[in-house]
Amino acid sequence: MAGIKRSNAQRLRDSLEDDIINGRRVPGERLDPEALGQAFQVSRTPVREAFQQLVASGLVTVSPKKGTFVAKVGIDQLIEMFEVMAELEGMCGRLAARRITDQELTALREAHRRCEAAALAGDSDEYYYENEGFHDCIYAASHNTFLASEARQLKQRLKPYRRLQLQVRQRVHSSLSEHKTIVEAIEKGDPLAAQQALSDHVLIQGERFSDFVSSVRRMEGSLEHTG
Repeated sequence: MAGIKRSNAQRLRDSLEDDIINGRRVPGERLDPEALGQAFQVSRTPVREAFQQLVASGLVTVSPKKGTFVAKVGIDQLIEMFEVMAELEGMCGRLAARRITDQELTALREAHRRCEAAALAGDSDEYYYENEGFHDCIYAASHNTFLASEARQLKQRLKPYRRLQLQVRQRVHSSLSEHKTIVEAIEKGDPLAAQQALSDHVLIQGERFSDFVSSVRRMEGSLEHTG
């Protein structure tokens, strides 16, 4: 499977996300754009774009005339955001089950197959990006541009934590199984089943909730220890 080609800004953003989430960069630490540009051999534009994306996801903050700094993670707010994300995804799924076209259904099936290939390759990052395409297919099939826009904006803010989830053991394969249930519900034109499947897929609950909190707590503990 050919990997998804990522821009310089995406590469830099992903690297900084990993550093922040794994405690290699601490809350309050200033991010030096010139040093990052030299380290990644990129111009100022990709650095600026990466910073903008990290601000959107809440991982960094910008202080006028002072610079860009690593932000502190707020787990309560994260959980609330995942709850809202689950509702938005559920609505998209319900509408997609009613409105999806044959062409869109073909695209959704192909997106699912690409997710399967990434999962079999054991590449959680590649799976994450293919997973983005899978969900985008559902947003488009909802035929509600406002809803799709809101879902995409919140999904962007949750990106680093959704990537963190996929690093939990067996989560990629569980996610793939959930995708299969979602596709089947949409194929059958069952709005309620599609809504429930999408909501359950995104919502952090049960053992997944414990795993997620444990991962974020470890991240926070690493940051506090390093700081």
